[in-house]
Amino acid sequence: MMNKSGTPPPAAATAAKTAAADGRASRGRRRGSPDTRAQILAVARSRFLADGYAKVTLRSIAAEADVDAALISYFFGSKKGLFGAVLGLLANPPDVLASVLPGDPATLPERVLRAMLGTWDDPERGRQLTFMVRAATQDAELIRLLRDVIGREMIDRIAEHVGGPGAGHRAAAFGAQLAGVIFSRYILAVEPLASMTADELVEALAPGMRAVLYRRPRPPSRRTM
Repeated sequence: MMNKSGTPPPAAATAAKTAAADGRASRGRRRGSPDTRAQILAVARSRFLADGYAKVTLRSIAAEADVDAALISYFFGSKKGLFGAVLGLLANPPDVLASVLPGDPATLPERVLRAMLGTWDDPERGRQLTFMVRAATQDAELIRLLRDVIGREMIDRIAEHVGGPGAGHRAAAFGAQLAGVIFSRYILAVEPLASMTADELVEALAPGMRAVLYRRPRPPSRRTM
């Protein structure tokens, strides 16, 4: 009904605004629902495998999944977290690394080694990671994706953290040492590496890894007459 001034009463105006707002919401991006997380994961898995880690953005995944980009952050925290969820990992290697980067630079090799060994030695988390690595050796698309993630979210992060000339090369050499430990201990089960304790491995490997990460320039050679 209209009042004498020809305008709808306050209650009717409020109801109309609410209905309009509900209509706009229903026509917008899908909000969180029981199947929203699964839909995001399905789209992310497809995009990561098709385009690689670097080229995919959270916005592009949100657009294809028809959800608000904020929902991806809500469910997964970050692009790294989304990647870990896509692979079904209880422990995502880039996140494990990020958790130990802060601290004394001199003890970074020990922190990284202990975090990595603790993660891979865990029965549940280690089993998933081992399965992922073995699967990647038989799947060209997956190995390309892992290479992209390791380069951008691990090697590059280490290089940024240590800084200085040749940081990228030093970080890559450090990463190669880590990869060697993983394959020797967990994939190939090479002895005695497979049976050594974490403390024994850290004591044996940390000095060499520190020398690679914080390599000092060689002194000039002396000429002999």
